[in-house]
Amino acid sequence: MKAADIMTRQVITIDPDSTVTDAAQRMLENRISGLPVCDANGRLLGVISEGDLLRRAETGTVRRASWWLAMLAGAPTQAQDYTKSHGRRVRDVMSTSVVAANEDTPVEEVVRLMESHRIKRVPVLRDGRLVGIISRANLLHVLATIAPDVSPATADDGALRNRILETLRAEPWAPEISDNIVVRNGVVHLWGSVRTDAQRDALRVAAENTPGVKRVENNLVIIDHVAEGAVGF
Repeated sequence: MKAADIMTRQVITIDPDSTVTDAAQRMLENRISGLPVCDANGRLLGVISEGDLLRRAETGTVRRASWWLAMLAGAPTQAQDYTKSHGRRVRDVMSTSVVAANEDTPVEEVVRLMESHRIKRVPVLRDGRLVGIISRANLLHVLATIAPDVSPATADDGALRNRILETLRAEPWAPEISDNIVVRNGVVHLWGSVRTDAQRDALRVAAENTPGVKRVENNLVIIDHVAEGAVGF
């Protein structure tokens, strides 16, 4: 199984010139803990997460280093800390050292990256542009789907998943934030959140009508709000 088989393709992102407040609100609205930062061409510039917003001047949580730690850290490090805790733009706060994968990266390698770097999500790139993201939730969805069946996914499963995604991209009613779709032995498992029962039913029907699909397991849940403005985290 590869990254492309499980990644979320429509990603909630933010641009580097947005405010830190915008980033916090977008994370809260979408119930996520981090945002990829992309330029107008979709190139990944960095990531801003909840951890980047813990030490902020507005909340009075700026770290006050003792005089001897300040001496050891030096002026450059202190200046960086000041920018991160006082900067108002995403570009001032985001982490630029991003651990990423490509579409062909094995899922096992994605998990190793999460463990070794102690991160919760791995962006998936194609020629430097963001095409998807894998979170711990994606991995849990796969585990819940395949736990009773240890046989590997087939190439046909990947093709089915791609056909379903193509169908949804062409439909105006489809949610802008794609729900995770896992296909296993011809059975489609729909995960994630939608705003209405009508959307939930329409997603199921779209999957059922895809040639080659044997059955659809609809695990979608209804929530009050799914923020708009998704970009294809």
